Amino acid sequence: MKIVKKLFKWLLFILLIPISYLIISLILSAITINSKTSNNDLSKSIYLSTNGVHLDIILPEKDIDSMLLSGIKYENLEKYISFGWGDENFYINTPTWGDLTFNNAFKAMFLKSTTLMHVTRYKQKHSDWVEIKINEIELQKLNTYLLNTFERNEKGMKILLKNKGYSSKDDFYKSKGSYSCFKTCNSWVNTGFKESGLKSCLWTPFDFGLLNKYQ
Repeated sequence: MKIVKKLFKWLLFILLIPISYLIISLILSAITINSKTSNNDLSKSIYLSTNGVHLDIILPEKDIDSMLLSGIKYENLEKYISFGWGDENFYINTPTWGDLTFNNAFKAMFLKSTTLMHVTRYKQKHSDWVEIKINEIELQKLNTYLLNTFERNEKGMKILLKNKGYSSKDDFYKSKGSYSCFKTCNSWVNTGFKESGLKSCLWTPFDFGLLNKYQ
């Protein structure tokens, strides 16, 4: 009987961890940072996109700083470039949700691992992107945040993973940082918005946390 009670207590403890994580995440996602944004000269547009789970930041090519654009593969007709950040193993080995395995998900969430920047190019805007109007200073800060996420070699160049993209329109580059349940692809986007002075969540691991601030 004592063994059963101990097992029951351990089971409750194990269940409390994800439940507590979910509750805290929802609370922190609801708290808005930088809610009083400037209405002056909101002449620039950026965009958020999601695949239902993972957020990307999209910038018009013409508004991307030359240092950020340097070393990124793109063609003249590609007018929009998206940036996403995530676990290297998960990115490379999970091109679709059908490829998701428990092992890949567990490693991404709980084990220290290397990360990548996922850069995708588009010729035109997509109707499902969420447009956000910002000013020049906020745009410069966001450019700096994105630039500083890239890992660079001894020559200061971005490190491209050759032939690892999902299609001819995207590529992966080495990035700084380690992925975990506390630093997710979506919290990375949220941090970029926060550091740029844009409306954001106190913290969020979800795509809808930030999207809800702009929809």
